[in-house]
Amino acid sequence: MPGSPSSCARHPWQRPAKAAAREGAGARHPPDPTRGDGDNCFLVEEEDGYTLVDVGWKSAPAVIGAALAENRRSWTDVRRIVVTHAHPDHVRGLAEATTRSGAEVLIHRLDASWLTSGRVPRSGRSSVLGRAIDSVPLLHWQPVPATRTVADGDLVGSLRVIHTPGHSPAHVVLHHERSNVLLVGDAVFHRNGLALGRDALAADPVTRDQQYARLPRHAVAVGFAHGARSQVHR
Repeated sequence: MPGSPSSCARHPWQRPAKAAAREGAGARHPPDPTRGDGDNCFLVEEEDGYTLVDVGWKSAPAVIGAALAENRRSWTDVRRIVVTHAHPDHVRGLAEATTRSGAEVLIHRLDASWLTSGRVPRSGRSSVLGRAIDSVPLLHWQPVPATRTVADGDLVGSLRVIHTPGHSPAHVVLHHERSNVLLVGDAVFHRNGLALGRDALAADPVTRDQQYARLPRHAVAVGFAHGARSQVHR
């Protein structure tokens, strides 16, 4: 039966295991992400299998595959991959994930061209520092075309799309309405407490900051792409 989102492991939402390994880590059990060094993705159980939210670095598919195996599932049970935005720490493992799963790839149209170009364009960062970082080949990825694009208000599997531009033009938050759980991507970070991302790495920090009023205020839990994986509201 469909359930609420969990991290890419067998643990329940309140105590999920780390979702995606860092580049080159290749480890099934990376360091405790409560220290602020976690990069996470999430599996959402659906009627037809799983929706995977983000992938992670190039080494992440091995970790995700192990998590699926622990649940007696395989990559072929992943029906769709929703990318919250096209930054390397979310999509460097996407090409392998799509090859393994055959899943459709969904992203907001404003980042769709980034997926196929294999890198963040110069216009995708607000600072010289951000553009310099994106020039490093290690942060480029194998181009992957989107199967289809999503827009604000769309329902993807059991997830409602909330367009929250700023971190990137296409950034989306996903709301699992049935369980009232938010998967916030990079809208909020959870490294040593709650915080916004660095302005230098955002496409438009001012627009980003204006989006928080759009987020549901009474979610029972929030899943973060970076840092400690979840925060449960009692």
